[in-house]
Amino acid sequence: MTIHIGAEKGEIAETVLMPGDPYRAKWAAENFLEAPRLVNETRGMLGYTGTWKGHPVTIQGSGMGMPSLSIYANELIGDFGAKTLIRIGSCGGMQDQVAIRDVIIAMTATSLSTPSSGIFKEINFAPCADWSLLKAAVTAAEAKGTPTHVGGIYSSDVFYDERPDLNEQMMRHGILGVEMEAAELYNLAARHSVRALAVLTVSDHLKTGEALPSDQREKSFGDMVEIALEAAFSE
Repeated sequence: MTIHIGAEKGEIAETVLMPGDPYRAKWAAENFLEAPRLVNETRGMLGYTGTWKGHPVTIQGSGMGMPSLSIYANELIGDFGAKTLIRIGSCGGMQDQVAIRDVIIAMTATSLSTPSSGIFKEINFAPCADWSLLKAAVTAAEAKGTPTHVGGIYSSDVFYDERPDLNEQMMRHGILGVEMEAAELYNLAARHSVRALAVLTVSDHLKTGEALPSDQREKSFGDMVEIALEAAFSE
């Protein structure tokens, strides 16, 4: 048990899927895991552990933004021994070829700042995904026939962005989508020698203004969860 995670030792699996929304953790656990049980509800940040095809899996909400994710990822790795952490979440599309409901598999994550910035000081560290997870996720997506894009994403530290020039530069440099957590997850994974990946569903689009209605979001996220699970346990 830690300050933010109320689970006991042994209740958290080595493989953890991390949606931002705790209720998305509940939905994913109930729909994709066998015998899911609630192992954390501290501060309303729900976490469930069950099995997928016989493999133990925890699905733990991480909250919104890199500072929140950093708390949960640090405790999952340092106190509970998590070895594989995969962010599953929504993102905003930033390129014309990226459509609503498409999946983005994040090779790299650009950011303006992260909670790790103080450690790196003047270094512009380039956080990236674990290659084995990335390769396995692409293979799983291709097998499912899911429209998928692989490349760089932008992890913003604000939701209500008042710097449109930054978004313009991200688009200009081929960034596929924007979200708020993956860069810090990749930083922490590198620091602690664990595996990390972000598999994201495009829920809205910065260029077209399209957006999924809230009642359609969960139904569109199933492919993302399945891809993440297949990648985690690929031989």
